[in-house]
Amino acid sequence: MRDVKRILVVDDEPSMRMALSESLESCGYKVDTAVDGFDALNKFDQNKWDLVITDIRMPKISGLDVLREVRKRAPTMPVILITAYGTVNTAVEAMKEGATDFIMKPFSLEDLEAAVKKVFTVAIDEQRTKVRAAFSPYQIVTRDEKMLRLLELLRRVAKSKATVLIQGESGTGKELLARYICAHSDRSEQPFVAVNCAAIPANLLESEMFGYEKGAFTGANQRKIGKFELANNGTLLLDEISEMDIQLQAKLLRAIQESEIDRVGGKTPIRVDVRIIATTNIPIRKAMEERKFREDLYYRLNVIPVKIPPLRERKEDIEYLTDYFLEKYCRINNRPLPRIAPETKNKLLSYDWPGNVRELENVIEGAILICDGATLLPEHLLIETDEKESRGVSVGEVIFPSDRVVSLYELEKAAIFHALSLTSGNREAAAKLLGISIRTLRNKLKEYREQEIGRAHELQERSGGGVS
Repeated sequence: MRDVKRILVVDDEPSMRMALSESLESCGYKVDTAVDGFDALNKFDQNKWDLVITDIRMPKISGLDVLREVRKRAPTMPVILITAYGTVNTAVEAMKEGATDFIMKPFSLEDLEAAVKKVFTVAIDEQRTKVRAAFSPYQIVTRDEKMLRLLELLRRVAKSKATVLIQGESGTGKELLARYICAHSDRSEQPFVAVNCAAIPANLLESEMFGYEKGAFTGANQRKIGKFELANNGTLLLDEISEMDIQLQAKLLRAIQESEIDRVGGKTPIRVDVRIIATTNIPIRKAMEERKFREDLYYRLNVIPVKIPPLRERKEDIEYLTDYFLEKYCRINNRPLPRIAPETKNKLLSYDWPGNVRELENVIEGAILICDGATLLPEHLLIETDEKESRGVSVGEVIFPSDRVVSLYELEKAAIFHALSLTSGNREAAAKLLGISIRTLRNKLKEYREQEIGRAHELQERSGGGVS
């Protein structure tokens, strides 16, 4: 179950303590109260807290004193101060002492919710930034012997200027390998420039790659520096090069062979020193047979040929990557790491993964958002089934078989999870999409969570173990 935020409320007025406690508990927080500053500091030392909310004007120890003492004990602990006697000077003093926020009485429940939500949103954003830095998007995660041998080969050739042609299905990590080569080369501190040949229209790709002079054509109001010049002394990645117009391929071949380019409308060649890495997700020889790719360019690019095996041929990596992505997205979304049920692992290993590593990552990210229990179950994996094998009712990513009646309960559950997926787990936004209240959504998720916990108990009992 996801960690519940713990809040310590400090106020000497019983009615205010009760009102604050009930309001925050209705929002899903775990709340304890303290009757004064001494009581607050005693309880603060005895338990772990995520936030302290304290009135400023109290007998014995003021809220500002509580703030100072909390800061000594836990420098990063967020503290919100509440007062009916506040002035601008009091607010300034509170902020200087390290208060996270300052709320004036009288205030509404919405004001309180917004202040608390802001505190935890900032904390989550900071955590996500740290996690994303730790889990680099360019990190290569593998245990597969073929991949490890491939990485060793690329390390050996990285310091040369030889062109590299990387072939592999979509989602296998072709750009990752290109960046890996660059990182291990003598050009690692120089520019790494990528051009997606499939995303740029053929009539624009030439000027995008080689640049143009002012007045070269209608609309050329100033000189444009192309990708080749931007990558000078560095690395140029030509992504999906098989999509490049065959007439432009001749100009590319000359640029690689002569180490010089001509801007569109230019009068003199420009010398460039660029290491070329090209990628494609279709077999180049097939493109050559169809006369869509020049043979001479292929042989010029294919000095170091690289073929990435698809994920379905790297069964060991499926488990390894699953563990990696589970940890990554649990930390990003501030969720506990679930155990993987045996049938979930079987489903992961038996699936063909046509989208390869990219698809696996997306499936695991979605599963983390959906799973609200201690166990990752097969139904948490939003995997598209073969249309030929199963055509039926679909809600978002979930496809129901057509050989039975789909219950309203199943449709409702799928719609809720789909809305949560679309809103990256934001329950308020999901509730708005569904046209229901946030309370109704919470109750539904609680119901699903209790069912998952019960199912996990059953699975453990069958296997003779206890629930982790």
